[in-house]
Amino acid sequence: MTLSDKKRTYFITGGGTGGHIYPAIAIADELVERGNDVFYVGNPSNLEFEITSGKPYKFLPVNVHGMPRKASLALIKWMFELGLAVIKSIGYIKKHKPDVIFGTGGYVSAPALMAGKIVGIPYMLHDCDANPGLVTRKLAPWAKCVSLAFEGAKSKIKNDNCLICGNPIRKTFKTLTKQEARTALSLEDKITICVMGGSQGARSINSGVVEILKKLSKDFGGQVIFQSGKKNFQRVIEQLIKVYPEYSEDKNLLVKPYFDDMVTVLKASDIAISRAGSLSLSELCASGIASILVPYPFAAADHQRKNAKYMQEKNASLYIEDDDVNGDALMTLLTPLLNEVETLKTLQNNALLLAKYDAVSEIADKLSTL
Repeated sequence: MTLSDKKRTYFITGGGTGGHIYPAIAIADELVERGNDVFYVGNPSNLEFEITSGKPYKFLPVNVHGMPRKASLALIKWMFELGLAVIKSIGYIKKHKPDVIFGTGGYVSAPALMAGKIVGIPYMLHDCDANPGLVTRKLAPWAKCVSLAFEGAKSKIKNDNCLICGNPIRKTFKTLTKQEARTALSLEDKITICVMGGSQGARSINSGVVEILKKLSKDFGGQVIFQSGKKNFQRVIEQLIKVYPEYSEDKNLLVKPYFDDMVTVLKASDIAISRAGSLSLSELCASGIASILVPYPFAAADHQRKNAKYMQEKNASLYIEDDDVNGDALMTLLTPLLNEVETLKTLQNNALLLAKYDAVSEIADKLSTL
């Protein structure tokens, strides 16, 4: 579809965590750029509301939360909540008349997708994991198309119209230069380490990194961009004050609970210490970053450990178990990357070889035909 073609209306839905939100944002931005009207359906209490503020599309709120896994009064309450959210979504459909609904999985996307099924609006799903989530598995049979990041996920859903394209990532991963990114963050042109435990943060990573921040800055002259996660920020600051009271005066350290623009953060970085969610890996590869992966040990179907092992096998990442993370262990992995240019470059180049930049255009093209 080009800008000269007929304008269409899309509902985009997905939320709760960055793994659901950022692919949805990437597609929403592309559809707007192509001249379409876009509405974002999400939970106003979640991160998606904050991230979409200021975007050129209207936010349509639905109040729904994660499903309790055991039969209980809480499950009955949740079912009632979901029902109300579906009814509200039907109202949004009647008012705004979307041509297509696009959902990226997770509980937040369920009401709009279920409403689309009830009303008869075509919908498309995207799932970023090798083991598709519950919403994707349950709603895939009625989807017009399901886009997947992994070929292996195809056998785990009931839909013959699958598009294997990788994860949709924002266009600026391809266009933003390292120098531009560092300038935007007021950083110098020197080795830069990004610490991110996903949009929610990771306590094990945070605690281990706090132990070595001073060493990374003073002994190695490195810059550190440290995203703690909002829930963990106060704890990180309290720990930092104990081990490095002067941290706030160190210009090599940029410590924040959350960065709205992770594209700039990643493109400014040389090394990342990160969880191993599928979207995070797509963005690390697109940024050409050498990574130390710490998979979340309780991820569904152990998919983060599988992701991390895959990256390790491709010699694109180093790997450490969550239980093994501490300052000394992280320094053991970081030191060769900081001291040996060829070791660092090898991991970075191998990560770039795994990068996929075209998922956004492929998905947007497909949506335009539904």
